[in-house]
Amino acid sequence: MKLYNQTQGNINWVETTGAFDGPGLRYVLFLQGCPFQCQYCHNRDTWSTRTNRLMTVEEVLTDYTIYGRFYKKGGLTVSGGEPLLQLRFLIDLFHAAKDQGIHTCLDTSAALYNPRDERYAELIEYTDLVLLDIKQIDPIKHQALTGSRNEQVLAFARFLDLNHIKTVIRYVLVPGLTDGEDDLIALRTFLDGLSNVVGIDVLPYHRAGIHKWKQLGQDYPLETTKEPTKEEVMRAEHILKRDYRFMK
Repeated sequence: MKLYNQTQGNINWVETTGAFDGPGLRYVLFLQGCPFQCQYCHNRDTWSTRTNRLMTVEEVLTDYTIYGRFYKKGGLTVSGGEPLLQLRFLIDLFHAAKDQGIHTCLDTSAALYNPRDERYAELIEYTDLVLLDIKQIDPIKHQALTGSRNEQVLAFARFLDLNHIKTVIRYVLVPGLTDGEDDLIALRTFLDGLSNVVGIDVLPYHRAGIHKWKQLGQDYPLETTKEPTKEEVMRAEHILKRDYRFMK
């Protein structure tokens, strides 16, 4: 048995029929722990690094095979929390998955990316697709929104581009926080400098995760923030996606 099969991950929960986290129907593994503290987070229970449910690589892939017949055009997605917080487990899981011919997708905010860490080069050897969440293009606004600046996020985007890793950019549109025209134009300018982007998803802010904050006894920071209108979403999509190279 290969040693990486016994690497353990700290798991928050598993979705066996994920339809929104990569192509096709997917097995989505949500890892425990996240250094970002996004004000609109809908997975508030994933922030803590406490031990929740430990699973080895072998156990994850054994569970995957139970539902494998559903994933013919899908595969395995690792989300969170922040998957990069458990980088060794993530690498070993994707390595083992590729050995079995499984499509691998990483859903990340790149909160912990460090260009001096050689393990990232190892990770992308086994990564077919990255869903990269860019919370805010402005570093000061990003810090207000998440508790951290965004230089490492943008550096990770450039790293993926340099290594020709297919990437879908995800951007949550929050009225008053991420919908400013100047910010959207600045983000579009940044994306125009990348050649590996295969999709841009504008995700309307929603309030569905408020109950998780309340279950944890936490005040929800955006209690009075309304969800964006269809017109506001269309405006953002127009700025970010109109005539983008993958649209041509």
